[in-house]
Amino acid sequence: MPIHILPASLVSQIAAGEVVERPASVVKELIENAIDAGATDLTIETRDGGRSFIRISDNGSGIPAAEVELAFGRHATSKLASVDDLNHITTLGFRGEALASIASVAKVICMTRSREETVGTRITVEGGSIVERSSIGAPAGTVITVENLFYTVPARLKFLKSDTTERRQIDTLISRYAMAYPTIRFNLIHNGRTSFQTTGNGSLPDVLIAVYGVEVAEQMISLTSQPPLREHPLGLPTANDAPSGEGERVRVAGYISAPTLSRANRSDMTIFVNGRWVQDRGLNAAVLQAYHTLLMVGRFPLFIIRVELNPEDVDVNVHPAKTEVRFRSSDAIFRVVQRSVRRTLIDHAPIPQVQPSTPASTWQPSFDTHEAPSSHLARLEQLRSLQPVQSSVDRGSGIGDQGFAQVRGPETPTVVGGPSSEVEPPVANNQLPPLRVIGQIGALYVIAEGPDGMYLIDQHAAHERVLYERFMADKAALNIAVQHLLDPIPVEVSPDESTLLEEHREVLSAIGLQLEPFGSSTWLVRSIPALLINDDIRVALNELVADLIAGDLPFAANEEAKLITRVCKRAAIKGGQVLSLPEMNELIRQLELCVSPRTCPHGRPTMIHFSASQMAREFGRI
Repeated sequence: MPIHILPASLVSQIAAGEVVERPASVVKELIENAIDAGATDLTIETRDGGRSFIRISDNGSGIPAAEVELAFGRHATSKLASVDDLNHITTLGFRGEALASIASVAKVICMTRSREETVGTRITVEGGSIVERSSIGAPAGTVITVENLFYTVPARLKFLKSDTTERRQIDTLISRYAMAYPTIRFNLIHNGRTSFQTTGNGSLPDVLIAVYGVEVAEQMISLTSQPPLREHPLGLPTANDAPSGEGERVRVAGYISAPTLSRANRSDMTIFVNGRWVQDRGLNAAVLQAYHTLLMVGRFPLFIIRVELNPEDVDVNVHPAKTEVRFRSSDAIFRVVQRSVRRTLIDHAPIPQVQPSTPASTWQPSFDTHEAPSSHLARLEQLRSLQPVQSSVDRGSGIGDQGFAQVRGPETPTVVGGPSSEVEPPVANNQLPPLRVIGQIGALYVIAEGPDGMYLIDQHAAHERVLYERFMADKAALNIAVQHLLDPIPVEVSPDESTLLEEHREVLSAIGLQLEPFGSSTWLVRSIPALLINDDIRVALNELVADLIAGDLPFAANEEAKLITRVCKRAAIKGGQVLSLPEMNELIRQLELCVSPRTCPHGRPTMIHFSASQMAREFGRI
């Protein structure tokens, strides 16, 4: 094929692929234009996850009638005049590609009126070509409607996710910009229903309540810019002595979570640089370093941090989506952020308190070897209450729909599905050798003796396997034990998490977690799996949502199995709990009955074997 110049329409569609990846990309570009235009009221409407319809309405300065067509030209912008302007960009948009890129892959209707004019302008662009223009009566501001996104590039349309997934991307985007600009009133409407709204009163705490709910917002700590810390020789924070001028050009503000509030993933780590949401590994690492020793391994904080610095010290012209930036002195920014967060945590982090309204778990960590016998008996009774699981041959593999039985009392779990909860005792599968419990080490591992040496059993992993196989057996037999709640528990979640719960509502109901929407971002928990009776339901639900956000686990066949794995993980005996000898014997007996006793549902080993010959070699006997 000879070399030739591509048609302008094809060039526009290729360029659009760098800017417009999905419906959320369209929303991002349009609301950034609205913010740059000085809007204080933004309404975002979508249908079908943004595929068929997106409308952004703002009360900004509007576009003059003489410049409306020019605004849809490539590289047409009012925010840059010369190459020197790239060195101090103060607006969110600057390249002049957004409107042209969107119009090349969709039908766009723009209605706008400049504040200096009395008549508005309506223009229609299809596939990059202007097909209609007229004068209309309109309020000051701009309304842009995007219809049939990617109709000119069907290949891109095929790669979009489900409507619910695309909607969640938009939810996340709007909540981030609402936190970055609390003085702007945001109103997000999906399929005719308002799902998120802020007041625009300038209060970031009010926005945090709208995004995360009251309970989470109350655990956030205000972060203010302050002099960096002088480092102790051992790395410990000491006096408030700032290196020469390091913090003078940078201001750090926002909110961070108390150490008692954390997440299982990084989805709630939000950073803005000069009002722009960015993804920067260095800044995220700075915050995580500030939480060092304050959070458990695998847990991540929530934070909304705003970094303000001289525009000349940051380069935003790095990525087409403008989500990556480069700093002139990245090490200095890292130190200022890390020290500000660390100092705030040291000075203001509250002492954890027991919440009286939170159900106390039966399995609380305990290092008291002289625990009351009644406590041991209670835990032993809980272990004995586990129904022995049957082999995979006896269980069957069918999983059907089931109804939820009526609760007979607030403390009595009911059984879902089958006519009887009685299960015939199975025959041990002999995958494990006969084990004799000797004791416990470190309140973590059970020591047992077998025919060929010693076994160390991870009590948490072992109990998790027992609970998982019991749950799956009950699931296959339509015999899941469910606790109905006389008083439903309200749980507040963020808009994107609410969309996620709505998408997986049937799956959650199938494992015994029955939810009912109660407002835009509040859900009522009507029933829970009986395994979680003594758990904190709000925390458990947040963990389930985090797993759904993170995607499929490598050892889970589907969403349902993943959720069951999380439920069993929360209900299992925790590390650090001292067990009595009868309790350890009962745990080992239950593990011996499992089909796959050697690993937990996540794939971790439940035990380690030290053979007699190996121990003899270590002691120099052979």
